[in-house]
Amino acid sequence: MPGDEKAPVKLSLPLEFQQDIFKELREDDELVLLARGLGLLRIVTNLLHSYDAAGNNLILLVGADERENVWIGEALAEHAAVSVAPKARGLSLVNTDLMSVGTREKMYAQGGIFSITSRILIVDFLSGLLNPETVTGVVVLHAERVVATSLEAFILRIYRQKNKAGFLKAFSDSPEPFTTGFSPLTNMMKNLFLQKPSLYPRFHVSVAKSLEGRKKAEVIELEVPMTDAMRDIQNAVLECVEVSISELRKSNTGIEMEDWTLDSALHKNFDTMIRRQLDPVWHRTTFKTRQVVRDLTLLRTILHALLTYDAVDFNKYLDTVLAASQPPPGSTKQNQSPWLFLDAADTIFTTAKRRVYTGKVSNADLANNPNSVPDSLEPVLEELPKWNQLAEILQEIEQDAYLNPTPQDTSTGAILIMCGDQGTCRQLREYLQIMYVKPEGENDEDGAESEPSAQVMMRRKLRNYLSWKGDFTKVSSALFSENQKAINSSTENRVQSGKANKPPPNKRRRVRGGGAAGSGSTRSDTGAVRTPGDRDAHIASLMAELQPTEIEAMQKTEISTDPLDDMDSYYTLFDMDSLVVIHPYDGDLDEHILEETKPRYVVMYEPDAAFIRRIEVYRSSHTDRTVKVFFMYYGGSVEEQRYLSAVRREKDAFTRLIRERGNMALTLNNDANLDPQESFLRTINTRIAGGGRLAATTQPPRVVVDVREFRSSLPSLLHGRSIVVVPCMLTVGDYVLTPQICIERKSIRDLIGSFTNGRLYNQVEAMMEHYKSPMLLIEFDQNKSFTLEPFSDLSAPSTTAGLAVAPDLQSKLVMLTLAFPRLKIIWSSSPYQTAEIFSELKKQAEEPDPLKAVQIGLDPSMQGDEMRSFNQVTQDMLRALPGANEKIVTTLTLEVESLMELANMEEKELCKLIGTDVGRRIHRFFNRSVYEDVAVPTL
Repeated sequence: MPGDEKAPVKLSLPLEFQQDIFKELREDDELVLLARGLGLLRIVTNLLHSYDAAGNNLILLVGADERENVWIGEALAEHAAVSVAPKARGLSLVNTDLMSVGTREKMYAQGGIFSITSRILIVDFLSGLLNPETVTGVVVLHAERVVATSLEAFILRIYRQKNKAGFLKAFSDSPEPFTTGFSPLTNMMKNLFLQKPSLYPRFHVSVAKSLEGRKKAEVIELEVPMTDAMRDIQNAVLECVEVSISELRKSNTGIEMEDWTLDSALHKNFDTMIRRQLDPVWHRTTFKTRQVVRDLTLLRTILHALLTYDAVDFNKYLDTVLAASQPPPGSTKQNQSPWLFLDAADTIFTTAKRRVYTGKVSNADLANNPNSVPDSLEPVLEELPKWNQLAEILQEIEQDAYLNPTPQDTSTGAILIMCGDQGTCRQLREYLQIMYVKPEGENDEDGAESEPSAQVMMRRKLRNYLSWKGDFTKVSSALFSENQKAINSSTENRVQSGKANKPPPNKRRRVRGGGAAGSGSTRSDTGAVRTPGDRDAHIASLMAELQPTEIEAMQKTEISTDPLDDMDSYYTLFDMDSLVVIHPYDGDLDEHILEETKPRYVVMYEPDAAFIRRIEVYRSSHTDRTVKVFFMYYGGSVEEQRYLSAVRREKDAFTRLIRERGNMALTLNNDANLDPQESFLRTINTRIAGGGRLAATTQPPRVVVDVREFRSSLPSLLHGRSIVVVPCMLTVGDYVLTPQICIERKSIRDLIGSFTNGRLYNQVEAMMEHYKSPMLLIEFDQNKSFTLEPFSDLSAPSTTAGLAVAPDLQSKLVMLTLAFPRLKIIWSSSPYQTAEIFSELKKQAEEPDPLKAVQIGLDPSMQGDEMRSFNQVTQDMLRALPGANEKIVTTLTLEVESLMELANMEEKELCKLIGTDVGRRIHRFFNRSVYEDVAVPTL
């Protein structure tokens, strides 16, 4: 390819294994599967810069998210400045539909490196805006996402079909997705159109030599013991999880349950895995099973909150969980989560409350003293054990920095504290600011050293909690009375209508804590919850009340003085030697934090295996810097178990991949190297009519596709069947198969929404006007059972409320077909079946004209043939005539000018036109007196 020559560039790959990967990538096309934290983006940016510095290259970067684009763009700019490469252009983003076609075409012509979204790139490839033959190479990030039906696989197929010389590199740092299914690595290599996989786990010889051969970072492991109350709550939650898993095992005996273990339940994707396994039989599962699946997500969240929230916020969170789980007034408890009836659940709630306070608080106390702690309440305010441990670490760091200065060290004296999320960062920031502030009335003895304490922060949180609980109690009381009135009213109405024997409907509405009870017209403001299925959203809305009170309190203290009074003292530069940086884990971007802060001390407040490796890479890359790491974790906790399990899962995944690579045969991509003769045979048009001869044409079959449909996998599957996909902006229909066939595709949820807002009626009406054979394609999920029942469930506890949706949906479909008799409905259980149906519909048919398909709906002068040019309302009136079928309606529409002329026609003319029987019935219909059957009273 032009511009592919190797140019001398300055690289920033200090480690040996990184240099080895770079050399392999420059020589061959391959998939690089790297362990997390080993600097994947650094390798990618050096590879891109090597091509960028050569100039005259057109490189496409696929699969990068917004943060990675920022990282790569800054790195390429730094490389260009250091290497003094005049031909380097850096990274250009093509990530919005607002960018005009002409602008993109000019950018492609000028060359460079483009990070482009998959949807835009596939449209530009298919429309001819970007010729794949002019592309120097493609770099794919997150290769684990490239499945057979993805847009990325579609892009790579087109690229390889039309460009055999360009390079193709793929990268991933997630080995687990490559180990699921039958021959997963082989299938993934087929999707990527690559033949060589390169695996670099942490135990790779080159990686271990690079990270362990030089001076290693000093790591101090600190096992922090949990309090007795925290341990009791954790054991109780784990007991609830174990009971829930056992319940799932008993209720679903015919499903593979090897991974349904307590260890797997601690990971984020456990409930997703169970739901994926249950999806094919989801409509046959009981309501209890579905509820247990949702409960597992909630219980795992409680486990995480136990170790990250302080005692007050954790108790507040449990209050919202309990409130959302309560049954509506007047109903039975059959719809409550099963784990709430366990003794372990009582342990969770009572122990969490005991960590905050003892004693009882009445509603009167909450109402009379909203901003103070009642006398009947004894604050306990248990602090998180990690807080005190963090304070001791900071004291030790201060002493170490004073007693062991390292002037020859190029690192700063900054302290970097890494946390799991932003909420923990805010919590630690508040604690570090006031940990040496004593509560009012407590004074240290003379000469005694002040001990760190969070009592000031915890007491403020307790006051805010009591104020919140008072408002929450008022809302609950008002809500109970409102719901009771609604139930009594509905019961009375049912008695009057003779339906008192039916169970009461679930009419409960809940209001977020701190808000006022609203009427039904303000349902979106009150966070109404009707079924347990909405519990997660309800809990999220209630939890939104937790943090703002703390932030607002901190902001009030921060702005108590006007900083503009003394500008010189307010604006200043931070001294890096006395800077404490608190930052959440952020994937590969953590490497930027290490490079910018150059910390001498790193505190890992929560364990993260990938960040440990980033520390190893950082320390091995900078031998002139010393790094001391404090690694904190709760001993015997799910936090420790989750960390160890994640490390073990990654190691096992690489072990399986190495074994499969050793037995993997050479992958041949036949789709990308289609034989010319076979391609010709696939384009034969066997249209035989009236004894005509067999006609063969070199024109391949094509389908005009609306550009918005490229969010789905169907266009890719159509292209895989050797059908040319032409992307256009259509105003009528989604797919145009032939000049007569237009198809509107709907998933079940889209179908329900289109019926609700009336959009489907307008879409079908437009297709009826312009196409002879309009069709509605209803597509189900390929991994779910082919039925409407899952969508009629709506997580309702009883069948009486849920089954009302399916008949309603079916009745709307019947009404649609009655309104549009020429509309055909296609039912498809998967995109694969849809692609096959499209191929069958296109047999013995002409190819569509893309230009005409685009103009339809835009040009008012363009009308269809035959019936499509006539008034739809008039045709509907003709269908209402007695004895009229579609053939008779067509005849009358073509032969009679207007309804007035039809009404005034003689019986002989009508019978000659449409037949004797129907002609007489229609004539009598128009000439029958409206007073004929009315009995006139006599005087």
